[in-house]
Order: sequence, then structure tokens, then C-alpha cells
Amino acid sequence: MNSPNVPPSEPVTAPVVGMVGAGQLARMTQQAAIALGIDLRVLANTRDESAAKVIVDTRLGDYRDLADLREFAKGCDAVTFDHEHVPTEHIRALAADGHAVHPGADALVHAQDKAVMRERLTAIGAPCPAWARVEDLAGVEAFAEEHGWPVVLKAVRGGYDGRGVWMCQTPDEAREVLATGVALLAEAFVPFEREVAVLVARSAHGQGVSYPVVETVQQDGICVEVIAPAPNLGEEEAADAQRVALTIARDLGVTGLLAVEMFVTKSGLVVNELAMRPHNSGHWTIEGARTSQFEQHLRAVLNLPLGSPSMTAPVVVMANLLGGPDPDVYSRYEHVMANDPGIKIHFYGKDVRPGRKIGHVTALGTDLDEVRARAHHAVTCLRGPVDA
Repeated sequence: MNSPNVPPSEPVTAPVVGMVGAGQLARMTQQAAIALGIDLRVLANTRDESAAKVIVDTRLGDYRDLADLREFAKGCDAVTFDHEHVPTEHIRALAADGHAVHPGADALVHAQDKAVMRERLTAIGAPCPAWARVEDLAGVEAFAEEHGWPVVLKAVRGGYDGRGVWMCQTPDEAREVLATGVALLAEAFVPFEREVAVLVARSAHGQGVSYPVVETVQQDGICVEVIAPAPNLGEEEAADAQRVALTIARDLGVTGLLAVEMFVTKSGLVVNELAMRPHNSGHWTIEGARTSQFEQHLRAVLNLPLGSPSMTAPVVVMANLLGGPDPDVYSRYEHVMANDPGIKIHFYGKDVRPGRKIGHVTALGTDLDEVRARAHHAVTCLRGPVDA
């Protein structure tokens, strides 16, 4: 009971982070928010979305509607995103209203608009392929005359997971892409040896950390495997990749996470894509790093000291689980768990469809071949019935 001479204390409230979008990234961010005592609020289109199924403070609305965004942001200590599709002008409006929005519009536009990204990366000296905006076949052919075929055509806005990217070997193939009416840029084909990614975090007051460089394995434009650290990557090359990513985060004014996807070529590194949010290449950090990417993002957007990005094991492999012909993935839990008690399984609460990303598994250990084999076995078993 309060003393009559002492006024009742104000209730202690947890910080509220509003995340626009309710996909699997928001769902996994909730796990980190619980441990930190942070209230996570998400903006979902429907109650059936991945994060909406598990987060109490789910608000329904349209991320393209400024009125919905303004209502959502009320009471939030920080607003952030699990995708890059919120209109840039709406982000500016939220900031003008006094909301802390991370990353801000001036930073996020570089993950929304590939032409803006290329212009800025070129200006700050980041390693980029030759590129140009193109509006017609004559422009593509002029680019190809200088840089050769094939020409990579990319949608300026809206592409992800291999969508919005076309490898054109001939003018006829380029003509088909141009006929879609999508705003495009052309890039010179990069004869790369492999793909890597660097995940960095930067807080509002400028503290930055980098996770180890990872190798990403792609199939049909979709990342199917992430290996941490990237095998057979020299210390100098790894440090160079981290420097490039941290420099981009600083020069673009990023607050939160930044994933920088790169090509490894014979002549050095080339920046391919940027993402300013938790990223598929960082899912391994849930078990494989001292601070998961999801916790790190929350720390950064709330301007808290960043956590250690160091690994918890010498080798970590994350394998994406894509839906197979049999939707009953849960019936195969027993085999996977009994076969390898060390495997960690994450499901995203999505309906199973062939080829759809429905979860991932993570394996940790000391031997790369052994750890990769364990992760591969787990996802293979979860996708379909185990042969007798």
C-alpha cells in the first residue's frame, strides 16, 4: 500500500516497436522481443499472416495507406519494416509527424529503387557492375554493344527472391522483357565464382557491427542454403567485404540491419543487392551467433548498445525449407528430431505449397561437410515422406 505522503508511482511501460509487415521476419523478431521485454506491434493485411498468428498486438491495415500507417504508429517508440514496399512518401510523412522511423526514407529508398541504389553506390565508390537505365530496345542494344551479351535486366522497383530479374542472351529476349512495361535498368553480366552476403547493424548514434561473411547458395533465384562463415574466404577478403558493408551503412545513413549481397569474382567483390531489414542470409544467427539478427535489429532501432555478432560454433549451416508435394510436414518431425537432436527447426506458420518458403533448419558443428549433410538431410526429410 502506498504511503499517504508518497504519490503513486507511474506504471513502467515497455518500449513499443511497430513493424510494418507481418511475414516470417516479424514472426521471428517477436522471439527476440519477448526476451528483451519489448512489445512488438505488427501491421498485417489479414489475421492469417505468419506473424499475425503469434503476436497479440496485431493491427490490420494497408501499408500503402497513409491513414492506416499513421494510426498504426501511434504510441510506438520506433517504427520499422519487415519488407521494403512501403511508399517512400509515406515514410517521410511519418517522420514529419514526429515518429522515429528506422530506416528512414532517405536510406530505405536505396533498397526500394535499384537505380537510386546504383547511382549512390557508384558515387561512394562501392564496387558495382556496369549499369545504365534503359527505356527501349535501342538502349539495351547500345549497352550490350559496350558491355556484351548477356545483359541482365532488372525491375527498378518491386523485385525480390529472383523475381524482377531477367538474363537476356539476345535482343529478342530483351524485347520480351521490355514489353512488360516495367521500369528497367541494365547491368553487365558478372562472371562470379560464388555469392556471399554481409549482414551489418548500425544504431542511430552510429555504432556499427558486422556479422561474419556468409556464403549463400541459390537455386532458381531462391536462396536454399547459407554457410557461416563463408568457406575458403581469406581473412583480407572477408575484412574487405565487411568494410564495404559498414561503409555503405554509414554513408546511406542506415539505422537497423543492412544485408549486402555480393558476388565474388576473380578481380574482387561486386555489390549485387541491398536489404534494410532482417534477412534470409541472417537466419542462422538465431542459434549460431551470440546476438541474433532479430535482437540486433531491435537494439539498433531503439538506439540501444549493439550485441556481439560472434559465432557460437565454428560452422553453422542454415537450409531453407521449401514446401513439397505432401503438406503434412509435422508428421515428419519425429524422424528428424530422433535422427539429429542437434538440428533446430523453424516453421513460419504458412500453408504448404510446392516451392514456397515455409521454414528453415539450422545445424551447428565443427566439420563443414558433416554440418551441411545434417542440414540437407533434415530439409529433405521434412519436405516429403522418408523412404523406408
